[in-house]
Amino acid sequence: MVKAIFIDYTGTMVKEDEPYTRELIAYFMAHSDLKSPGEILKVVWSKVKEIEAGSYGDSFEPVDVRTDRILEYCVENCGLTGDLKYMHEVWSKIWVQAPLYDDVKPFFERAKLPIYVLTNDDLCYVEESMRLKGLKPAGIVSADMAKACKPDLTIFRKALEVADVSADEAIFIGDSVTSDVEPALKLGIKPVYISRVKETDIKGVKVIRNLDELEF
Repeated sequence: MVKAIFIDYTGTMVKEDEPYTRELIAYFMAHSDLKSPGEILKVVWSKVKEIEAGSYGDSFEPVDVRTDRILEYCVENCGLTGDLKYMHEVWSKIWVQAPLYDDVKPFFERAKLPIYVLTNDDLCYVEESMRLKGLKPAGIVSADMAKACKPDLTIFRKALEVADVSADEAIFIGDSVTSDVEPALKLGIKPVYISRVKETDIKGVKVIRNLDELEF
């Protein structure tokens, strides 16, 4: 019996293509050797994943530190110039002010089970985001709580601990196969893959286009 819902934050609850992201990309294009949004996202996202993978346990770094490391990498390797403090401030606004998808608030309102938000961002940012958006999850499980980032299994185990449920009593809703679906499966948590952009089929995994398709 399912007793708890775990849901990914960025890309599942909040939009990635939003005004502050576009502002940051435009600044990158004007102040670096990276001259297209696709090129910027490829370089930055690859570095995000690399740094997150190395941020664990005693070597864990908060999201602000990880962000500064990414910007410093771009200075050294991508010709980035300009105001790094400004770029960091814009980036941090994304964590808090990225808008919800339209189906998120109705899902929270009708769900009969407790919902826990899982995020690689720090707790303080997602707490503020939830406050501004008027959402009241049963809990937030953040990377700085677990001292690990998804897809590391540590943060999923932390979620089970916080929710006080076993793996077979939880589902996980996320938009990434590698960061959400695969680690959930490894722990025995039932994954639900949300593919908002295009129809996708993953063998043995429930796939939805939006949260309106779920009822708990």
